[in-house]
Amino acid sequence: MSALRLARPLAFVLAALLGVAGAAHAKPAPAPPGHGRVLVTRLEGAVTPVMGEALDAAVRRADREGYEALVIEMDTPGGLESTMRTMVQRMLASPRPIVAWVTPGGARAASAGVFLMMAADVAAMSPGTNIGAATPINMQGPMDSTLARKVTNDAAAFAHTIATQRGRNADWAVRAVREAVAVDEQEAVQLHVVDFIAASLPELLAKCAGREWRRNDTRTKFADLSRAPVDRLEPGFRQRLLALIADPNVAYILLMLGFYGVLFELQNPGAILPGIVGGISLILAFLALSTLPVNSAGVALIALAIVFFIAEVKVASHGLLAAGGILSMLLGSMILFRGEVRLSWGIMIGVTLVTALFFLLVVGVGLRARRRPVVTGAAGLVGARGESIERLAPRGQVRVRGELWQARSEVEIEAGREIEVTGAERLTLRVRPASTEDSS
Repeated sequence: MSALRLARPLAFVLAALLGVAGAAHAKPAPAPPGHGRVLVTRLEGAVTPVMGEALDAAVRRADREGYEALVIEMDTPGGLESTMRTMVQRMLASPRPIVAWVTPGGARAASAGVFLMMAADVAAMSPGTNIGAATPINMQGPMDSTLARKVTNDAAAFAHTIATQRGRNADWAVRAVREAVAVDEQEAVQLHVVDFIAASLPELLAKCAGREWRRNDTRTKFADLSRAPVDRLEPGFRQRLLALIADPNVAYILLMLGFYGVLFELQNPGAILPGIVGGISLILAFLALSTLPVNSAGVALIALAIVFFIAEVKVASHGLLAAGGILSMLLGSMILFRGEVRLSWGIMIGVTLVTALFFLLVVGVGLRARRRPVVTGAAGLVGARGESIERLAPRGQVRVRGELWQARSEVEIEAGREIEVTGAERLTLRVRPASTEDSS
C-alpha cells in the first residue's frame, strides 16, 4: 500500500513534466496570409451594385486573411443612393481599418463618393483631385419641391452622422449635400474633410502610421506600413463584365435587342443570326438585371406590349392593339426598376417607337408576304403556259418557262400544242390545253 501511495504523486509530476515539454516543442499557430500586408482595391466609375459587390469582396478578404489595412483607390462621379448606403454600412462595420484614397490626379469623389470617403477610417487625396457636390438628384428628371426637400434632408442627416462618427467636418458634409459645394485636395485638408494629401501609395501608408481607428469602444493605432508588402485585389471577369452592362439603360437596350432577335428568328426560322444575337443579348440582359432592383410588373408590361404588337399585325384592330402596345411599353419601361434607378426618357421613347415600327412594318411585311401566292417551285407555275414536247396520253413531257417537266393531262394533248398549268403534284404538273380565247 505504501508503494501505491508513492506512485500516484509521482505519476502526476511525470504527466506535468511531459505536458510542459510538449508545450515547449509545440509549433506556434501559423500567421494568416495577410498578416503584415496591405490589401489594395480600386473602385472606379459610377456607384452601382457592381461596385458594392467589389467592396464587399475586398472587405471580406481583408478580414478573412488578416490584412493590416484595406486601401481603396477611389475615382467616382457618384451613383445610386441605395448602393452607397449599403457600402457605407459595410465600411463602418469592417473589422479591418479602411483607408480611402482619391487617386490619381484628376480623379474625384463626387456625390455618393463623398459619403464613402467620410465612412473611411483614414481619408486621403492625391494632388490634383477634388471632392464634394453631394446633392441628391433624380435620374429620371427634376423632383417636386416637397420630395426634393425630403430627400435632401435625409442625405444631409446621413452625411452629418458619418462625418461625426469619423471625427471629420460635419458642417462641410452637410453643405456638400445642401449647397453642392466641392473643394480641391488643399482645401479638403484645411477644412478637415480628409486627413492628408499623399502622392503615392508608400507615402499614403507612411502617413497612416500612428493614426487611430476605432470600432465600437475599441481604439487601435496604425502600425508603420510604409514597407509593408502590398497585394492588389483585381476584379474578376464577372465584375468586369457587369461593370460594362450594369448601367440600367444598357441593360434595357440589351433586353429589347434580345426580344427582337428571338421573335425575328421565330418568324423566320433558319435566319440563325437574329436568334444568336437575340439569345446572347437576353442572357447578358438577365445577368445585368440580376444586379439591379428589377420590378417584375415592368417586365410583364413590356412582354405584354410585344404580344399586342404581334396581334396588331395579325388582327385588324384599327390601331387599338398598337396603341395598347405603345402604352404598355412606356409604362413597363417607367416602372422596370425600383427605387431611384430610372431609365432615360429619350431611350424609353426611342425604344418604344422603334419597337412599334419594327412590328408594324418589318414583321407585318413578313406576314403579308406569307399570305401571297407562291411564285417559286412547281406550285409557282400554276397559271403559266408552255408547250407539250410529246403526246400526253395522259402523261408526257412539257416545256414551261424554258424548263422540262413531267406532266399529266385529263384529256389527250398532241405534241407541239400550247398547254396551261393547272396544278402541281410534287414534281409532276397537271396541265390542260390552252384555250384560244385565253391566248387571244
